Amino acid sequence: MANSFDEECDYLFKAVLIGDSAVGKSNLLSRFARDEFSLDSKPTIGVEFAYRNIRVGDKIIKAQIWDTAGQERFRAITSSYYRGALGALLVYDITRKSTFESVRKWLRELREYASPEMVVVLVGNKSDLGQSREVNLEDGHSLAQLENLSFMETSAKENMNVEEAFLRMITRIYELTCHKSLEPKVSEANKTIENLQGNKEILCIDEVSATKQTSRCCSY
Repeated sequence: MANSFDEECDYLFKAVLIGDSAVGKSNLLSRFARDEFSLDSKPTIGVEFAYRNIRVGDKIIKAQIWDTAGQERFRAITSSYYRGALGALLVYDITRKSTFESVRKWLRELREYASPEMVVVLVGNKSDLGQSREVNLEDGHSLAQLENLSFMETSAKENMNVEEAFLRMITRIYELTCHKSLEPKVSEANKTIENLQGNKEILCIDEVSATKQTSRCCSY
């Protein structure tokens, strides 16, 4: 998979990590972006972010992942960062039932501030601590099914399913983007989808940046 910031990218997708404090959001991000893990990870203050270039099919996607603080006192700061986000990993700690019970609160916040088309993956983190489990795998599956979310358990420490969780989100965003980019606009209803496919790529999602003609999004 591509991971060079200098490589030209086709899309820039913004996504956010949300969930209660100390569920492992920062370690999930550092594992995905830099393949690093720290037992001494400090609480995020406000918002931090990281980039990673990945390949989906024949496209290079720059994923811009924002790590939001879980502490309530920072919620006013971070709520604005939902703007423009196309995906979210909603993380809870399988060893702390209270973090799982907070999932619906986070979903309410997502639905208030984020796009209704946002791709959400529910993540039960710290699966390496199975002996201290307070949330069953079946409970995660059931809630995800009820809320129409994807679901996966991960371990940032053991690097289990971390890549898969992020890629599931990013791939789904890409699929939705491609679907929308091929929809004919109302004002051009006389044009067929075949004509659109044969012409220059058209994107209909404002928050997605198509950057095939410029490397600006990849110059960080």
